[in-house]
Amino acid sequence: MIIAIPVNENLLSQHFGRCQAYAFFEIEDQTREIVDEKSMVPPVHEPGVLPAWIAQQVGNVVITGGMGPRAIQLFQRSEIEVILGAPSLAPREIVESYLDGRLQTGQSSCDHGNSSHGSGPHCS
Repeated sequence: MIIAIPVNENLLSQHFGRCQAYAFFEIEDQTREIVDEKSMVPPVHEPGVLPAWIAQQVGNVVITGGMGPRAIQLFQRSEIEVILGAPSLAPREIVESYLDGRLQTGQSSCDHGNSSHGSGPHCS
């Protein structure tokens, strides 16, 4: 399993499309332990680009604070699980909490309102 987390200043970014980098964690399926970790600079944020890019990295799960509805749909089409409302903690701490079943999540921190294709997002 590969878990992708958007990162700003070494913490989970509250908006998956506006971040400095993505942390990718490879998880051994049977032991559920982190076996590899890498950071990658994402391509320019435009509608549809990031879900396709993460799918190319063989991502299975995206954990973020917030994401617009179109991006969620694109991830779902690629059978990538989306976890929203995660707190701004260190990426490794987020992944370990997720693997242990302790990750506290809530509502998406991103509200794209009625705008089409994610233009004009209002994200906190």
